[in-house]
Amino acid sequence: MGINVTAVSWPSLYDPTIELSVGFGPVQQGGSYLVNPDDIFRFTLYWTLIFHIPFYAICGTFAFLNFACPPSRRSIATFSLETSPHIPLSPEPNQTEQWIKRPRPNVRRSRLTFALLVILAFLFLSLAGAVMGAAVVGFVLAGVYKAGGFYMSTWVPFVWAVIQSLVGLLAIWPSIINII
Repeated sequence: MGINVTAVSWPSLYDPTIELSVGFGPVQQGGSYLVNPDDIFRFTLYWTLIFHIPFYAICGTFAFLNFACPPSRRSIATFSLETSPHIPLSPEPNQTEQWIKRPRPNVRRSRLTFALLVILAFLFLSLAGAVMGAAVVGFVLAGVYKAGGFYMSTWVPFVWAVIQSLVGLLAIWPSIINII
């Protein structure tokens, strides 16, 4: 392909309807295209960071608040144990189970310290996951487009970052809510 495509600055998004309305050439007038694998990775990384980190930050903030400000012990009501004549649970049928306070395993670590560790872990893991995911997706996209001899629109890393973030959200939501 003999078309000269210059390096583009991020984000360089353009009206995608020009791809469909103008013609069927490899590049369109007014469009921005990526050919360098490093540029493809950079665009994918930036978009992935933008879409990926907020999901983890929201879940991390929820976990932080649950650890820093737990529900009061008064909201946890006592309940009476139902006894059956066939399976006695205790010698007294009207016994109620009370909240038993366990001894703290690490007395020096406060609740706020643990909550800060949790939110920092969420933020670090979101950054690490975004960088690793962007590296894999970005360089796979670069290889596929290079092998096919195509020019990559700047919208392609954007769309793949959205897909990657939504898949990450599917992975984080149910497990974190069950753990918290």
